[in-house]
Formats: sequence, structure tokens, C-alpha cells
Amino acid sequence: MPNCKFFLLQRLKGSISGDVRDFNNTETRAVIKFFFLQGKAQKEIHAILKKTLGEHSSSYVTVKNVVAQFKRGDFSPVMRLVLDDPKE
Repeated sequence: MPNCKFFLLQRLKGSISGDVRDFNNTETRAVIKFFFLQGKAQKEIHAILKKTLGEHSSSYVTVKNVVAQFKRGDFSPVMRLVLDDPKE
């Protein structure tokens, strides 16, 4: 599994250039999903992204929101904004 992890992180790192910070980027979400499915915690996922991508990494809040979306079972390629609580 380490080779897969290395490949995903290198591919993600190569897809980010300059000040481009597209947090809905499919590749970023794929890496977060990979670590989520491995059972890694949000803080651990964010730390891995930060170590690999430096200043171009997703914020902790973004990682937290994407992981929350995955926990709800929503693996769609676009992060949805929840404006209203559907229970209300």
C-alpha cells in the first residue's frame, strides 16, 4: 500500500502549481477519500497533506468538511454546501 500512497500524493503535488487552491479538486478529494477509507482521522489526513503539499494543502476545515461528507455516505465528486439543517 505505501506505493499507492506515494503515487497519489505525488500526483496531487504535481497537479497543484503556483497559488492554485481548488479545494473541490477531484484529485485532492480522491486522496482524502483514500485516507478516510483507511480509517485515518481528519487531523492525520490534514497533517499528511500539509507535509506533502506545504502551503498549497487544503485547510483543516476543508478536510473536516470533506470527511464529514464521506461519513454521511456522500462520495459525490463535488463538495456540497449545507445551508439548512434538513431535520428542521
